[in-house]
Amino acid sequence: MAGFVLVGAAVAIFGFLWFRPDKLFVDTTVDEGLPTAPAPAASGTASSGSTPAATNVVLSTGRFRDLEHPTTGVAKIIRLADGKRIVRLEDFRTSSGPDVVVMLSSTPATEDGWGAYDDGAFVNLGALRGNVGAQNYTIPANVDLGRYRSVVIWCRRFTVGFGAAPINPTT
Repeated sequence: MAGFVLVGAAVAIFGFLWFRPDKLFVDTTVDEGLPTAPAPAASGTASSGSTPAATNVVLSTGRFRDLEHPTTGVAKIIRLADGKRIVRLEDFRTSSGPDVVVMLSSTPATEDGWGAYDDGAFVNLGALRGNVGAQNYTIPANVDLGRYRSVVIWCRRFTVGFGAAPINPTT
């Protein structure tokens, strides 16, 4: 009898640690500002002693749509004044979960299968730092944005998308 109790307790602990149901009730808020950097100095120009104003360029803006979990907010792809690119999540909210990451996917955000976003090409930009708020994720310099159609909040443990936003180039 004691063996059954011990096995039952071990299964319950494993299940809790695997599914992490407690994360459904806990919000982690992140409020990162938009990075700023001085624009690179143009070579061959006379210096007036002042640093040119930094100019960030929004390359894409898309609203999140729900997949497996309610997800709201905006995903922007921004080229910073120093040439680096980021994905910025604004007014963002989704569920917490275990092993959730932000990624770029070649699957369009209109795909209804919430498990399809890792079927084609994708780039993992890192662990989701919070399920609420504004946050930034660096896009590696070698990533060709033309290959990707969506920004996805992805749970690696259960291979499901929480939400997806289209990559819509701005004109």
